[in-house]
Amino acid sequence: RYTRLADWDYIKECVEAVRAREAEEDLPPIPIFGGGDCYSSQDYWSNVEKAGVDGVMLGRGALIKPWLFTEVKERREWDISARERLDLIRTYAEYGINHFGSDTAGVNTARRYLCEALSFQYRYIPIGVLEHLPARINDRAPAFRGRDELETLLASGNSSDWIKISEMFLGPAPESWTFTPKHKSNSVESQG
Repeated sequence: RYTRLADWDYIKECVEAVRAREAEEDLPPIPIFGGGDCYSSQDYWSNVEKAGVDGVMLGRGALIKPWLFTEVKERREWDISARERLDLIRTYAEYGINHFGSDTAGVNTARRYLCEALSFQYRYIPIGVLEHLPARINDRAPAFRGRDELETLLASGNSSDWIKISEMFLGPAPESWTFTPKHKSNSVESQG
């Protein structure tokens, strides 16, 4: 799954075909959005320029880097600190409690969704650790030691570490509670 990158040349051909048809038939332009492998502000804006799309859908990139929208809006790459990432995780947990409730069932549901988010976010490679910019969505960094212990914890692919992170905001998980990611991406191995 996701072993090949998006074909932005093909997306450009599609845009050109639609724009030609609009011109031939004197039709008003319709907004065209492309999608695939957008993982940085640079990806977004170069795809808009190269392919002629009006915008780019942010899917997996936003799951891995929820701050990607800020990067695109501000046209910059954000070397987000582990503390800033943890603040985003805290906010996510608070949203979960507000939505699902603070009873045991609500907290466990919020924990499941938080761990699901962390199963994507651990794939983020901090800019200060990268060898080249921008990172590509299919890049897989070898295990690395972060710039501090928190960054190393946030980069862990071990689901028990995601539970540990959830406990920072949602309290201790029940002893019998386990987490296995729902997605079947080749980037995550199920752990019990």
